[in-house]
Amino acid sequence: MKLPASAHTGRPWRIHEIASGFRLEDVWALPVSGGPDDLPKLLEQMTSSENHLPGVAGVLFAIRWRLGRLLGWDKEDSGLDGRVRSLRERLPDDLRGRPAGPAPRSLPFRPLYLTENEWAAEMANRTVHGVMHIGWVPDGAGGHRAHMAVLVKPNGLLGKAYMAAILPFRYTLVYPTLMRTIGRAWKAREAKPA
Repeated sequence: MKLPASAHTGRPWRIHEIASGFRLEDVWALPVSGGPDDLPKLLEQMTSSENHLPGVAGVLFAIRWRLGRLLGWDKEDSGLDGRVRSLRERLPDDLRGRPAGPAPRSLPFRPLYLTENEWAAEMANRTVHGVMHIGWVPDGAGGHRAHMAVLVKPNGLLGKAYMAAILPFRYTLVYPTLMRTIGRAWKAREAKPA
């Protein structure tokens, strides 16, 4: 479910001090709930190599990666520590010395940091510098739920045009499929005997 920007901006997340200059693009409630210590389980699920989007959304990602190769959007010199510096350089000392958390195996994101209630990973290419932020939020009833925020810094006119072009696909195909995929995997994990 899409959430208002305040669901992210109104929380004391560490990402606020690190990703200044980035635009909050989206905030979503993931169909995941659990106990206070379940964030690592969600991250393992989300970063595993089995985490691929099915159907049309998966095809769109395949087309995007193919276009990126053809147009040179995803060359190494266009990404982190090439075109842009990693946000790891902005991490305060208390986060710099901690494990950054798992690296997504099927997406080009690099983990930034992990705390007890949030994880952030970044990616960059010729179009954007982006951050995926996962927050583990108390639900008011003793449990927790997951929020995902996407922050972006478009790269010039190309980046702005790219973000505008993918907007309808994100809302009609990618995010709904992503939510269903994450929710099904979480329920399947919960159904397995311990």
